[in-house]
Amino acid sequence: MLSRILGWLILASPVVAPLAAAPQPNIVFIFIDDLGWGDVGCYGNDFIDTPRIDQLAAEGLRFTDFYAAGTVCSPTRCAVQSGQNQARIGITDFISGHWRPFEKVITPRPTMALPQDIVTIAESLKQANYRTAYIGKWHLGNGPQFHPSQQGYDFAAVINGPHLPGQFRVPGQPELKPAPNQYRTDFEADLSIRFIRENKNKPFFLMLSPYAVHIPLAAMSGKVEKYREKAKTTNRSLPHPVYAAMIEHCDDMVGRIVDAIDEEGLTDRTVILFTSDNGGLFRRYDYQAAADDEVSDLAPLRGEKGNLYEGGIRVPLIVKYPPMVKPGTVSHEPTISYDFHPTFVSLAEGSLPANQTIDGVDLVPLFKHPSSRLSRPAIHWHYPHYHHGRPASAIRAREWKLIEYLDGSGDIELYQIRKDIGESNNLATQRPARSKALQSQLAQWRRDVIAAMPIPNPGYDSQRAHEWWSPRTGSPVPSHNRKRFPPTEKDL
Repeated sequence: MLSRILGWLILASPVVAPLAAAPQPNIVFIFIDDLGWGDVGCYGNDFIDTPRIDQLAAEGLRFTDFYAAGTVCSPTRCAVQSGQNQARIGITDFISGHWRPFEKVITPRPTMALPQDIVTIAESLKQANYRTAYIGKWHLGNGPQFHPSQQGYDFAAVINGPHLPGQFRVPGQPELKPAPNQYRTDFEADLSIRFIRENKNKPFFLMLSPYAVHIPLAAMSGKVEKYREKAKTTNRSLPHPVYAAMIEHCDDMVGRIVDAIDEEGLTDRTVILFTSDNGGLFRRYDYQAAADDEVSDLAPLRGEKGNLYEGGIRVPLIVKYPPMVKPGTVSHEPTISYDFHPTFVSLAEGSLPANQTIDGVDLVPLFKHPSSRLSRPAIHWHYPHYHHGRPASAIRAREWKLIEYLDGSGDIELYQIRKDIGESNNLATQRPARSKALQSQLAQWRRDVIAAMPIPNPGYDSQRAHEWWSPRTGSPVPSHNRKRFPPTEKDL
């Protein structure tokens, strides 16, 4: 893995002379759904072909210790838009959330939309005279009053539906139609490129948030067959060939966006960022025998989407901006999704909202000097829900990470994360003073943000505690009805 990463960094060309940074650079923010930390080549993947993403890293800055603010989608999206840890707002689970009615604790219901009085990243940039666009998955409120067009985005195309041709659409905007037989990421790229070209003469902010690589898995058959054959020749069971194909679709999308920026002569005036909303998926949270295929291997990380181990929250972050970011550079500084809001405002020479707490910090100093350190003492997570684990909070303070479970067990886990990225050695009993100090800091942080907490469940039933129910339908989740093998377009 290390040799592959180094190989991509060797491709980078040295900077002969620094360019002058644009006073208000364009910002293109590519926000993949459920992409794991090790799912692309420049982060060590040796199975999936991601040449354009790897090139982006070779030409820019790669963060090794970047984290999603949430372990599922809506919390991280909330953090990105607000610049706040989502616990302040209450969007601590995906909207509309999980429900295990017979478990030991009753978990809090998430706030069901991003409040309209929150000043979003788009609204902050509009104050700096940027044109703004949002394309793809939103998942921060379903009503028209919560649409991104009502949250500062001049152009907003919220796309609903699965990945394959004919299965997705832009509700309420019939003029925005995909071409026949068009895959969803290709359509999202088309809309993005059109916005870039129409706004090339003014500073713009584009947030591209595809539904890929979220389940249900689906990809075009040519790419799927490529990875099925590759799996046979390499004797690999993971990642799933359809999942691998979906990541390559995303790589194609990234390539098209980068090429369009180059063609319009915007390369030296555009910051391109690539990241994910949470960690990767091994398999569905409501898995039952023969219900779904396994999706991806998260090794060397432990855990997956839906828990607070590294596999659930550590994700890629790549930044390319030639006037400021030296190619082939790497930062090991712990950073997190709510840092984007103040960073983008700094790049735009704008102002942060005066009456809104901003938990994030400006990452521009790291763009310029990747080996530098931030003054922030810790970053925090709060996921008081059942999913791929138990309700928990977590704190990372430099090299130390503590997870505290909120299901009444009193369990804590302590890891020296720099030395133990796989979280295999729980040091909580060996380092009681460190554990107590971090647990106290975490508790104080929860009080400061008024984090919603689980409460004991008087209806606890140990025989039924494993049952998943839908908050929307008030009935059990029918996971036994799910197709075992994800489709390709041949199956339509």
